[in-house]
Amino acid sequence: MALSKTAKYYRDNPDARKKHQETSKKAAAKPEAIRKRTEANKARKELGLKKGDKRDASHMPGGKIVAECRKINRGRGGGQKR
Repeated sequence: MALSKTAKYYRDNPDARKKHQETSKKAAAKPEAIRKRTEANKARKELGLKKGDKRDASHMPGGKIVAECRKINRGRGGGQKR
Protein backbone atom coordinates (compact mmCIF):
# COMPACT_ATOMS: atom_id res chain seq x y z
CA MET A 1 0.00 0.00 0.00
CA ALA A 2 1.43 3.37 -0.99
CA LEU A 3 1.90 6.15 1.51
CA SER A 4 -0.30 9.22 1.31
CA LYS A 5 1.13 12.68 0.67
CA THR A 6 0.66 13.53 4.33
CA ALA A 7 2.42 10.38 5.53
CA LYS A 8 5.37 11.08 3.23
CA TYR A 9 5.55 14.68 4.43
CA TYR A 10 5.66 13.74 8.11
CA ARG A 11 8.14 10.93 7.40
CA ASP A 12 10.49 13.40 5.70
CA ASN A 13 9.99 16.28 8.20
CA PRO A 14 10.55 14.98 11.74
CA ASP A 15 10.20 18.43 13.35
CA ALA A 16 6.80 18.96 11.75
CA ARG A 17 5.82 15.41 12.74
CA LYS A 18 6.68 16.06 16.39
CA LYS A 19 4.69 19.32 16.40
CA HIS A 20 1.73 17.58 14.74
CA GLN A 21 1.80 14.78 17.35
CA GLU A 22 1.81 17.33 20.19
CA THR A 23 -1.14 19.20 18.66
CA SER A 24 -3.06 15.95 18.11
CA LYS A 25 -2.38 14.90 21.69
CA LYS A 26 -3.88 18.17 22.99
CA ALA A 27 -6.95 17.79 20.76
CA ALA A 28 -7.50 14.18 21.87
CA ALA A 29 -7.34 15.21 25.54
CA LYS A 30 -10.19 17.74 25.25
CA PRO A 31 -13.36 16.83 27.18
CA GLU A 32 -15.46 16.83 23.97
CA ALA A 33 -13.10 14.34 22.28
CA ILE A 34 -13.05 12.08 25.34
CA ARG A 35 -16.85 12.21 25.53
CA LYS A 36 -17.17 11.34 21.84
CA ARG A 37 -14.81 8.34 22.16
CA THR A 38 -16.66 7.17 25.27
CA GLU A 39 -19.98 7.30 23.40
CA ALA A 40 -18.53 5.36 20.47
CA ASN A 41 -17.06 2.70 22.78
CA LYS A 42 -20.39 2.31 24.57
CA ALA A 43 -22.19 2.03 21.21
CA ARG A 44 -19.71 -0.66 20.07
CA LYS A 45 -20.70 -2.78 23.06
CA GLU A 46 -24.42 -2.22 22.44
CA LEU A 47 -24.03 -3.08 18.73
CA GLY A 48 -22.09 -6.25 19.59
CA LEU A 49 -18.98 -5.21 17.64
CA LYS A 50 -15.75 -6.99 18.53
CA LYS A 51 -12.13 -5.86 18.26
CA GLY A 52 -11.34 -7.44 14.88
CA ASP A 53 -14.60 -6.47 13.16
CA LYS A 54 -14.44 -4.54 9.90
CA ARG A 55 -17.27 -2.35 11.14
CA ASP A 56 -17.02 0.39 13.72
CA ALA A 57 -19.38 2.64 15.68
CA SER A 58 -19.24 6.14 14.29
CA HIS A 59 -21.06 9.42 14.76
CA MET A 60 -23.20 10.59 11.86
CA PRO A 61 -23.63 14.32 11.09
CA GLY A 62 -27.02 14.35 12.88
CA GLY A 63 -25.51 12.90 16.07
CA LYS A 64 -26.79 9.35 15.58
CA ILE A 65 -24.27 6.54 16.17
CA VAL A 66 -24.28 3.71 13.64
CA ALA A 67 -22.16 0.67 12.79
CA GLU A 68 -20.44 1.12 9.44
CA CYS A 69 -17.42 -0.12 7.56
CA ARG A 70 -14.26 1.57 8.83
CA LYS A 71 -13.13 2.40 5.30
CA ILE A 72 -16.36 4.29 4.60
CA ASN A 73 -16.15 6.42 7.75
CA ARG A 74 -12.62 7.89 7.69
CA GLY A 75 -13.93 11.39 8.34
CA ARG A 76 -16.77 11.12 5.82
CA GLY A 77 -14.43 10.51 2.89
CA GLY A 78 -12.03 13.33 3.75
CA GLY A 79 -9.19 11.75 1.77
CA GLN A 80 -11.29 11.65 -1.39
CA LYS A 81 -12.51 15.28 -1.19
CA ARG A 82 -9.91 17.24 -3.15
